[in-house]
Amino acid sequence: MYGGYFTDVGNIKVGHGQDFEGGTGLSIILPDPGNTAGVDVRGGAPGTRETDLLNPLNQVSEVSSIILSGGSAYGLEAASHLMKILEKEGIGFDVGVGVVPIISQAVLFDLAYKNPKARPDAAMTRKAFESATYDDKSQGLVGAGTGATVGKALGPEFLVKSGLGQASIKKGDLVVSAIVAVNAFGDIFDYHKGVQIAGPTKDGKMLKTIDFIDQILGSFSDIKPSNTTIGAVATNGTFTKTELTKIAGMAHDGYARSINPVHTLFDGDTIFSIATNKIKANINLVGALAAEVMSMAISNSIYSLGENKNKGD
Repeated sequence: MYGGYFTDVGNIKVGHGQDFEGGTGLSIILPDPGNTAGVDVRGGAPGTRETDLLNPLNQVSEVSSIILSGGSAYGLEAASHLMKILEKEGIGFDVGVGVVPIISQAVLFDLAYKNPKARPDAAMTRKAFESATYDDKSQGLVGAGTGATVGKALGPEFLVKSGLGQASIKKGDLVVSAIVAVNAFGDIFDYHKGVQIAGPTKDGKMLKTIDFIDQILGSFSDIKPSNTTIGAVATNGTFTKTELTKIAGMAHDGYARSINPVHTLFDGDTIFSIATNKIKANINLVGALAAEVMSMAISNSIYSLGENKNKGD
């Protein structure tokens, strides 16, 4: 396991809700006021909400919350539930006659894991909000990682379970952290150790998708866009929305180092970036560390579960 957690940057709460029997869940990120945020969507099958708002050309740069969730497109309803909660708490963008909570979200496909009718609902969203803390250390089978699986190239009978991972890196006063729910089509590698740690498992042997990718169903026409890795990086550095968009893009290098293949048309890979704006920091340093810490968090999404088992059991 790699050390550290997403909340190590300070001024950010994280909470989780999940349905273990149904096989889905969500993780809610609640940064303190005064934050800035960005996003970079790379996968070919994304499910998102309020990502256009984070475009540097657009007005709002501060978010009330970021949600990572299962449930595929159905999971996007969680943001509506959270909006009602945050409105009552007076949290959101002041529009004069009230507040409008700014909630960005990305979802992953976990409908085929256990119960396809199980989705993040109002009760689960409230649980995640009420459980949010500034020192969350949850990993593995929790929140958005509850129904996550990886290594799906040979079909559902050969996939393995994944989950939620967190990690952080400290350089003096600077902190960069990551949280990620890994539900990838591809295989998972520990980049720092140079070893594969998850992938299609057949007859007790872990295979590499890239070795037979040209043979899978010919044109891949039968493979569904039912995957997606979603995550966020955070720093206590001070950055604009434009700079955070670049940092989110650099963090995708962590995906590329630890997931292969990645950013396919079967994945909706998305990374949010958050700055709490407490210290001055160099964008190149933070971007480089964001890629490193994201790679670490992806490894932790596997390590935190212990030994992987077929079919995501």
